[in-house]
Amino acid sequence: MKYSSILQIDDDLDDCDFFKDALEGVSECTYMAIHNPLLVLGELRKLKYTPDLILLDINMPKMSGATLLQLLRKENSIKNIPVIIFSTSPYSEKEKTDLLNVLAYITKPNTFQELTLKIKQLLEI
Repeated sequence: MKYSSILQIDDDLDDCDFFKDALEGVSECTYMAIHNPLLVLGELRKLKYTPDLILLDINMPKMSGATLLQLLRKENSIKNIPVIIFSTSPYSEKEKTDLLNVLAYITKPNTFQELTLKIKQLLEI
């Protein structure tokens, strides 16, 4: 398995629960979610481990995912963590993240089955 720990940054608690449930069905990855983008850098600094992958929502209140991604890329201890944009925002928002070296831009699936398949593809299971 390519990734053993995943951090999801998303203000939508239901989406995070949906993802976590699907992930637990196909993987034993460590999962963590942060729902407030303003707290992300502080929380990452406190972690005893560095996540192997970050799933980032683009459309969040208080701070956009694109702005947060710019901040993540400036932080030495976490700037090289692969980031996947995982958002309901249309693919047209992709241009905001193109220069910030994201692994992929994925629109959130609508069904549990689609999400499970997408997770398997992401984790190369």
